[in-house]
Amino acid sequence: MTRKLHIPTPKFPAIKLTKLIVALLVAALALLGTAAAQRITVLTHSSFSLPTEVIEEFTAATGIEVVFLPAGDAGEALNRAILTKARPVGDLLFGVDDSLLERARHEGIFLPYRSPALQGVPEEYRFAADDLVTPVDVGWVIPNIDVAWFAERELALPQTLEELADPKYADLLVVQNAATSSPGLAFLLATVARFGDAAAGIEGLAPYAGGDWLDFWADLTANGVEVADGWTDAYYTLFSHYGGTRPVVVSYLSSPAAEVIFAEEPLATPPTANLSCQGCAYRQIEAIGILAGTQQQEAAQAFVDFMLSAAVQDAIPMEMFVHPVLAAAELPAEFVEHASVAPGVTAPAVPSDVIQANQQRWLAEWTAVVLQGRTPEAARR
Repeated sequence: MTRKLHIPTPKFPAIKLTKLIVALLVAALALLGTAAAQRITVLTHSSFSLPTEVIEEFTAATGIEVVFLPAGDAGEALNRAILTKARPVGDLLFGVDDSLLERARHEGIFLPYRSPALQGVPEEYRFAADDLVTPVDVGWVIPNIDVAWFAERELALPQTLEELADPKYADLLVVQNAATSSPGLAFLLATVARFGDAAAGIEGLAPYAGGDWLDFWADLTANGVEVADGWTDAYYTLFSHYGGTRPVVVSYLSSPAAEVIFAEEPLATPPTANLSCQGCAYRQIEAIGILAGTQQQEAAQAFVDFMLSAAVQDAIPMEMFVHPVLAAAELPAEFVEHASVAPGVTAPAVPSDVIQANQQRWLAEWTAVVLQGRTPEAARR
C-alpha cells in the first residue's frame, strides 16, 4: 500500500494574509512610482533642438527618459503652460525669455531652483534672485545687410538706429510685424529702449529728435519701411540677397554665420553682415524653469543642471543658432568670426515688469501708426 506524502498548507490568519497582500501592493506601487520618476516631459517652443546623442547620454547617466513637447513659438508655449497649470502637461518649460518672464512670474507657474552649474554663467545673463528660471542661451536681434547691394552703390551704412529713418535709406528696410513675430517685437523693444517712452517711465538712451519711439516708427513708415508677417518671409522673400528688393532686414546676430555654415560652396566671408549701428540690436536670454505641480521635481532639477553642462552648451550654437550662456562653452569658428556684437550696438534691456505692464499698449500704438497710417498723436489717445 502506497502512502501519500502530505504537505501541510500554511494556515495564515486572515489578518496576516491581508497585511501580506497590502505590503505586496505597496511594494508594486513603489516600483511603478520609481519607473514613472524616470520620465520627464519638457514643454518647448518649436525652434528648440539638441542632438539626439546628447539627450541619450543624459538618459544613460541618470536613468531619466526625456520627452519633448513642442507648443508653437515661445509665447504660445508659455500660454499652454499657463492654461494647464492646474494639471501640467509637462515637468519643465523651455523658452521663456526676459520679455515673457514677468507674465510667468505673475501666473505662478514655476518652482524656484538654483542650479549649482549657474556659477559658470556670467552675471549679465542671470535672471532675478528668486531663481524661478535658469538661463540657457542668449541671442541678439539685429538688422542684417546685403553686403553686395551696398558695395555696388557705394552707399555708406547707417551708423545709428535713427539713421534708418533718413531719406537716403528710403525703401531699404524690412521688419517683422511686432504683434506676431518674436524678432519683430524685439526690434520694437530696441526702439523703446533707445528713444524712450514717457508713459512707461523709460527715458531712453538717445532721445529721438522727432519725439520718442513711436515718432521714430512714424518716420520709418514715411520712409517706406516694409512689414512682413514673420522672419521667414522677410528674410527669404523680401531681403535682396534672396531676390527681394530690401537690402536691410531685421534678423539675428548669427545669420551671417549661418550663411557661411550652410553655403553650398565654401565661403571666405558671408554675403550678409550685421548692421553694427548704435542701439540697433536687442538681446534675448532664453531660460528653462520647473513647472509647479510636477511630480518629478528631482528629475526636473537634474535636467536643468544638464542644460548648463558642457555637452549641451557646446551644442547650442549649431543646433539653435544662438549663443550659449556658459562662459567656458566653445563657439564654432563661424560664430567667433561672424557673430560677435560690438560695444554700444545692443540697446539697454527693458525690464520684464515694464514689458508686462506696457506691451499691449505698445503693440496697439505700433499697429495704429505702422499698419494703419495714423499719427502718433492719434495713436496715443
